[in-house]
Amino acid sequence: MKNILLLLCLIIISCTFSEKQITKNFDFTTSFEKSNGTETPKYSEVITYYQNLAKVYPEITIQEIGMTDSGFPLHIITLNPDATFDFEEIRKTKRILMINNGIHPGESDGIDATMLLFRDIAQGTITAPESTVLVTIPVYNIGGALNRNSGTRTNQNGPAAYGFRGNARNYDLNRDFIKNDTRNARTFAETFHLVQPDVFIDNHVSNGADYQYTLTHLFTQHNKLGGALGNYLNNEMHPQLEALLKEKNWDITPYVNVWGTTPDKGWTQFMDSPRYSTGYTTLWNTLGMMVETHMLKPYKLRVEGTYELMKSMIEITEKDGEKIQSLREKAFSSLPKQKTYPVNWRIDTSQVTKFNFKGYEGAFIDSELTGAKRLKYFQNKPYSKEIKYQNYFIPATEIEIPKAYVVPQGWWNVIDVLKLNQVVYKSLEKDTTMTVEVYHIKDYKTSKTPFEGHYLHYKTSVEKSKESITLRKGDIIVESNQRAFRYLMETLEPEALDSFFNWNFFDTVVQQKEGFSPYVWEDKASELLIKNEELRIKFLKKKKDTTFASNWYAQLDWIHKQSDHYEKAHMRYPVYRVLKKK
Repeated sequence: MKNILLLLCLIIISCTFSEKQITKNFDFTTSFEKSNGTETPKYSEVITYYQNLAKVYPEITIQEIGMTDSGFPLHIITLNPDATFDFEEIRKTKRILMINNGIHPGESDGIDATMLLFRDIAQGTITAPESTVLVTIPVYNIGGALNRNSGTRTNQNGPAAYGFRGNARNYDLNRDFIKNDTRNARTFAETFHLVQPDVFIDNHVSNGADYQYTLTHLFTQHNKLGGALGNYLNNEMHPQLEALLKEKNWDITPYVNVWGTTPDKGWTQFMDSPRYSTGYTTLWNTLGMMVETHMLKPYKLRVEGTYELMKSMIEITEKDGEKIQSLREKAFSSLPKQKTYPVNWRIDTSQVTKFNFKGYEGAFIDSELTGAKRLKYFQNKPYSKEIKYQNYFIPATEIEIPKAYVVPQGWWNVIDVLKLNQVVYKSLEKDTTMTVEVYHIKDYKTSKTPFEGHYLHYKTSVEKSKESITLRKGDIIVESNQRAFRYLMETLEPEALDSFFNWNFFDTVVQQKEGFSPYVWEDKASELLIKNEELRIKFLKKKKDTTFASNWYAQLDWIHKQSDHYEKAHMRYPVYRVLKKK
């Protein structure tokens, strides 16, 4: 018995000694700290740092999730004092706060601040959260981080060197959350659905106006989030964050959405549509915000501010975790039961928020360089004045929520993205005839210049009709009443700003495949008008339009589109809607 006790003591002493030796082998002082707040680490240094943290501290783990365009895998780092890292188990008792860094690697503040945050919690410098688990993507845009330079952030005050905004294929990843052109975005979707965070933070650095604040916040638009969850975000979480930071002597303001002028007359809240990170996470009722530090402030100050803001968001999540969980679950269950869903928004001019804004006087003065007027801020002339902040929006376009969508199996590119986002659907087991609502694209505009690899459509409108269609075995039925409800509304409804249609997923249907040779169709068209008196009367009435009457091809084309020769697929949206019973 004495020998056993002696052996146990030796094992304990040996383990304690080994742990101390392991700790001594790693220096967790960051590049940011060593340089007195002027440098940010290289990508490889960031990953090595977290790998070493995970070796020393059992409450931290690092894992690879999937590939990025750079050829390097995306990592997530999880910090849970209980050392439990199964997310299904975590969600049973705790809330999850997810932090995304380096989506624009030149905006590296969050990379450094999160390294400090995880280390300080693990080492006990700050109190570890009891009911909140932290998850971070240390560097999301790995390709951009590897493209390191010291010049591309023209407007930014440090660090000394940093990554580039575009990823390995020169995509801006903060425009790719719906179209999923990049491996990064596809792996993010996999990560997001694995983690299923309650709260999401994306760390950035601002561009735009000059003002006194180091910190600005860009919460997801509360009306768009909607209901009790939106009210909580706007009336509880937002004020709590500002109050907590004020206690720490950190001023913060809503993101200053002003370009090319001074902000003293106020501004409109930035509307984060689903192409953006917080717009995407909102589709699963996650409370999202971007941190936007001010580009002209010293790098050290920006990182410290980001650190304090994340600490404050942890405090809020700790305090309100149960409420946040309850509100999210209510949103998941209640939203699909509504009759309509808003897919486009406009400013509510009847409501405005007023607050004292700390800015700098600015003026348009003569440029010595160009001779034109140029904007000049005077940092020696600070002011604090009341401004109007338009942060209330109302629906501009609402659609009737269907019971289900039907996606023919030929549109496998769409089905693949639905799968990626864990949309629940069933495949038809046999050919089936059913009555559905069909959209025809009535009108749309297209950007004249490429945007993130696409010629984006906008101002899309549709016409509706009911038809009996025959579906084939293997076509899919997607019920709207599911956790991916918002995602389905925003992607499958063509009129939604970031719909799959507007992102060019269905461009083949807006191109006519079959046409006519005028010299052949001329005779057939004449025969058709002789046989169809009703059509002939419509044609003669339309010819009263002098523009139409003077365009012979338009006349032949119009008749062709009224005939059986006109292809049914042209401008016919290929995703059908099964309506709810009234």
